[in-house]
Formats: sequence, structure tokens, C-alpha cells
Amino acid sequence: MRRDIAYVPEGRGMFYNLSVREHLLMAARSNRRGEVRWDYDRVLETFPRLKERLTNLGTQLSGGEQQMLAIGRALMTNPDLLILDEATEGLAPLIRKEIWDVIARIKDSGVSTLIVDKNIQVLKNLCDHHIVLVKGRVVFEGDSKRLLANRDEVESHLGV
Repeated sequence: MRRDIAYVPEGRGMFYNLSVREHLLMAARSNRRGEVRWDYDRVLETFPRLKERLTNLGTQLSGGEQQMLAIGRALMTNPDLLILDEATEGLAPLIRKEIWDVIARIKDSGVSTLIVDKNIQVLKNLCDHHIVLVKGRVVFEGDSKRLLANRDEVESHLGV
């Protein structure tokens, strides 16, 4: 049964032989209710850099642009839940900020987001609920206020 969940992997998962345009269009579909909240035009409005690179292969993009494409491709499936694994890992600070701003807009658009990341500074403002797992065991669970109150303990588990 289809669940309308989209996953953006840590490694971005580019297809070496598809252009930016093809990456987006091959993922395009309505959700199980027939709704299309994220279409080609909306994704390109959200990520204007991709619009400039439509004919480039996904593997020809910078790391930040590949991440934008991976997120855009996931949004083209019109998910109810977007799972992001280390969405800004290895990216330049300005690109990281841009990605986090887009993730906030995605959340505000009504798409639930599950974010796997270690950046407490960003996550405390972005997320409603936090869970820290160590080897599959929950070592912390709570809202941002509780996260900040236990920041040292949480960071020790994250190795930050």
C-alpha cells in the first residue's frame, strides 16, 4: 500500500544519466488522494538554481545543487512525510542555510518532516519534537525547550 513517504538519502542518490529536468519529471506524481501540491514549477520556484541547470546531468551539479535536486525530486512525489538524512552534511555554510530555510518552508507548507541530523542549533528552532537514538536506543525525547535544558547531555550522545 502506498504511504506517500519520500526519502532524501544522505548520499543524494543522483542517477548519472538523467538531467535535472528528467530527475524531477520522472518523480512527478500525485499523492494517494490525487493531490498535486508540489509540481515542476513550484519546485523550480523553490530552487531557482535548478532552473538554470535543467539540461545538466544531476552528477554535474555541485553538492549543494545535488541536495536541492534530491529534495525537489522527493517533493515531486507530493509526500505527506519527507524524511531527510543529513540534509546539509558537507555543504558550505551559505548553502546549508539555504537548505534549512527551504526545509522550514516545506514544513510550513504542511508536509511533515523527519530530519536525521546532529545540528541542534538549527533543529531546536525548526522541529517540534526531538528524539536522540544511540545504537537504536532512545536516549532523549522531548520538545525544543527540554532539548535546550539537556543540551550538554544530548551533545555528549551525538559526539558534537
